[in-house]
Amino acid sequence: MKNTFKKWLAALTVVALVLSVQTIAQASSGDKNNEDSINEKYGSPIVVYGEALTPAQKEETKKLLGVKANSVVEEMTSTADDIVNYIKGDPRSNMYSSAKITRTDTGQGVIINQVTPENITEVTDEMYANALLTAGIEEAIVDIASPVKVSGHSALVGIYKAYDQGEGTELDKDRTEVANEELNIATSLAKKEGMDQEKVTELLTEIKKEIADQNPATKEDIQQIVDEQIKTLELQLSEEDRKLLYDLFERMRELNINFENVKSQLESLAKDVQSKISDAVGDKGFLEAVSDFFSNLIDSIKGIFS
Repeated sequence: MKNTFKKWLAALTVVALVLSVQTIAQASSGDKNNEDSINEKYGSPIVVYGEALTPAQKEETKKLLGVKANSVVEEMTSTADDIVNYIKGDPRSNMYSSAKITRTDTGQGVIINQVTPENITEVTDEMYANALLTAGIEEAIVDIASPVKVSGHSALVGIYKAYDQGEGTELDKDRTEVANEELNIATSLAKKEGMDQEKVTELLTEIKKEIADQNPATKEDIQQIVDEQIKTLELQLSEEDRKLLYDLFERMRELNINFENVKSQLESLAKDVQSKISDAVGDKGFLEAVSDFFSNLIDSIKGIFS
């Protein structure tokens, strides 16, 4: 009887340990979801919902973005007129992805939080950040969510519309258009054989960093920078794809977009992407370690009763 009690006590101790770890993880996650206080300097956060959302989907999106009945936020909807106004897009587009944008103090940079990454199928955090820097948005916290699976492109329109509402923050429409072009090229290249989202983001970021360093004066200078970075990263791109990049960054040069102002953010983006690539390489080993842990745990519990 005494030995049986000890066995049960040992088993319960193991189970309690596992549950306590899970509880701590959940508590930590909950802390991150706490809403920040309102920045009186820049006003309340602005939430922009995709026009294609049904009433039920809109309510679900509100919960995803942390918008409650007593939340102090400004709410609006991105429409067909907005997609034409900001990116000269197709007014027939269905817009589901929504965004909450909170303006911040200088120095914090662009912070992207995909609340539903499983439903944003083509655009990564770094792709959004890169496009926003191109559009001229340098300081903001952006939460993005969609209740259904979407590419994620239309969230940009909502972000632009929200940012445009701020005092003295009107965006240059030429820059928002070229930023959208950048995002389209990025998601297109990521589907090519031998490419992926991280490699494309790393390429675009490194090109921008070199533009900031070299301040190219001609289209030929742009082409040289693009070619050098493709070679450095050991990527295989067709002449057609290279031309897309030549034209994209030449247009940025013509718009006199100064990446020197956001060079520190570009360097941070590059580090984030490189970290993701390293993590992806190590994922297999990590998953094997987790599997071994639980396998050993189960064997230990079995051993107690054997």
